Amino acid sequence: MRMRTHTRSIGICRTSLGALATLLPALLLFPSFTAAWGRNAHKLVINQAIDTLPQDIRGFFESYRGILLQHVIDPLDAVAKTPAEKRNDHLYLDKYGRFPFDALPRNYKAALDKFGKSKLQANGVLPWQIGVYSQKLTEDMKTGHWDEAKLDAAILANYVAEAHDPFSTTEDFDGKLTAQAGVNERFGTVLIDRYSSFFPMRPNDAAYINDPTDHAFEVCLASHSWLETILLADRNAYVAGKSYSYNDEYYDRFYNQAAAVLIRQLSGASTDVGSYWMTAWINAGRPQLPH
Repeated sequence: MRMRTHTRSIGICRTSLGALATLLPALLLFPSFTAAWGRNAHKLVINQAIDTLPQDIRGFFESYRGILLQHVIDPLDAVAKTPAEKRNDHLYLDKYGRFPFDALPRNYKAALDKFGKSKLQANGVLPWQIGVYSQKLTEDMKTGHWDEAKLDAAILANYVAEAHDPFSTTEDFDGKLTAQAGVNERFGTVLIDRYSSFFPMRPNDAAYINDPTDHAFEVCLASHSWLETILLADRNAYVAGKSYSYNDEYYDRFYNQAAAVLIRQLSGASTDVGSYWMTAWINAGRPQLPH
């Protein structure tokens, strides 16, 4: 194990208008409910993450693989039902100046004091959410609440994977600012649905994470750095077809140009999910896990 420093017509009308008035601010704040990584991406990461774990704890996660696969998409369902939950799955770094975005404190209280709650939530709180769920999983394991541990491990995995998606780190999350609408879905869902059986996934062994929140920020920064590469690949693949449609030929070209980044990010997500799980177990005092 390596250690490294994761009422009728009128009444109905009034009710509908009231609901709309309540929902409209959320719609304006969170204009899209589409997650960057698709459901198959999250499940692929879960399957690979289990294989990164040391033998001490792999049996627990292997035994509950089905539960993890079922619940890793819970945050996606939560966003569909409650748009305000969108704040948890992204961090729009480009809202805070230029790389490396030092204007944004990594300490949540400091960031809250500087920018206020509404701005932080509008731009996303993903790294802090990872820190919260890392601590939740630690407490679950420390107290032997294994049913909660399975669920929190799955939700933590979702957020860790999101940090590895470049489109979770930018206000151009859907490609509309660069006239490439839907590029996030083409990259994080369609390419995976089409080509994942060919992915040479090579995640590293899980490693201890000293500071779960700070590590999540570093992951977001690294993911953000791949945006232009992906956007360029999408533009090139689209223009090269000359028919200007997202057909089979487009996806073959896009995959050829973007596959290296896609596989790198999914492999990194798998490594980090395993690392966050292992870190929680270590910080909980290495309790005996049920199988």
